[in-house]
Amino acid sequence: MLEVRDIHSFYGEAHVLHGASLNVRDGEVVALLGRNGMGKTSLIRSIMGLASPQVRKGSVTWRGETLTGLKPHEIARRKIALVPQGRRLFPSLTVTEHLTMLKPASVKEGWTVEQAFGLFPRLAERKSNRGNELSGGERQMLAVARALMIDPDLVLMDEPSEGLAPVMVQHLEGIIAQLKKAGLSILLVEQNLYSALAVADRVYVLETGKVVFESEAAAIEKDPAALTRFLGVH
Repeated sequence: MLEVRDIHSFYGEAHVLHGASLNVRDGEVVALLGRNGMGKTSLIRSIMGLASPQVRKGSVTWRGETLTGLKPHEIARRKIALVPQGRRLFPSLTVTEHLTMLKPASVKEGWTVEQAFGLFPRLAERKSNRGNELSGGERQMLAVARALMIDPDLVLMDEPSEGLAPVMVQHLEGIIAQLKKAGLSILLVEQNLYSALAVADRVYVLETGKVVFESEAAAIEKDPAALTRFLGVH
């Protein structure tokens, strides 16, 4: 289980997370919702130990082990993967190179390049194309496939549907469902409310750096007052 407890994070002297807490159980998809600028990406970055924001109080634990203070690569070695906002691909590397940079093609344990191509057939067709030659949907497929190459047990996804056409959003929802079925835990930051609710078991709502609402995904969908108050949905 991932447990975030009373996290306070800062960009310089700007206090962006004010005691945020949440948990993700094994095999569960949890959506982190909220309006723009409420601290969702900052919370993901804090979990992954990225250089900013700086966590000054609180703790992050994964299956009982403290992650707070570890470097990002050390956290990744605990089988926690990040699909970052904006994909963060290398323009000059091919699809295959993106995948094999984390795991050589000769390694047949865990997720393999062939399995990734099975999950994303379009990437197999584009395996020799460079990052800057891919469409937005293809880039997002590659960002997810790349994360799988570390054989994660937990995947953090930051705005994966951003900029995607509706048909690609639906495809992504199907991929998340497949990953959950395979036993992965997923923490999903998502602006697309109904896409998040389509795949999530539970939701947290973040407002000005604090969790202000938590419920089962099905419950918030039936709670118009909460949707209006916390997410501006009418």
